[in-house]
Amino acid sequence: MESTRQQKISRLIQKDLGEIFRLLARDNFPGFLITVTKVHITPDLSLAKVYLSLFGAGNKEDIFGKIKAHKKEIRHQLALRVGKQMRVIPELAFFIDDSLDYIENIDNLLKS
Repeated sequence: MESTRQQKISRLIQKDLGEIFRLLARDNFPGFLITVTKVHITPDLSLAKVYLSLFGAGNKEDIFGKIKAHKKEIRHQLALRVGKQMRVIPELAFFIDDSLDYIENIDNLLKS
């Protein structure tokens, strides 16, 4: 169970990372939509687990690898946005959120 502070910071990070990924996808990944679906932050606010949904034509693993390669740049952009609100910017750990694929698979199974 996350505390109220963790929930507020998670929402703040999710909103700002969504904007960062929108700009990053426009410049570096044309034709891809990157959505931040969930952010879980540790109680000491040192690590943020960021779950991403990737939509578009192409290899998702390749795009996800490029996102991991730009992790420091993304954290720096996040620090520029939330630096006045947080003392320490958490480390970012990215994961692919496959819940939409799972839901689609269940729908296909139910239809057949």
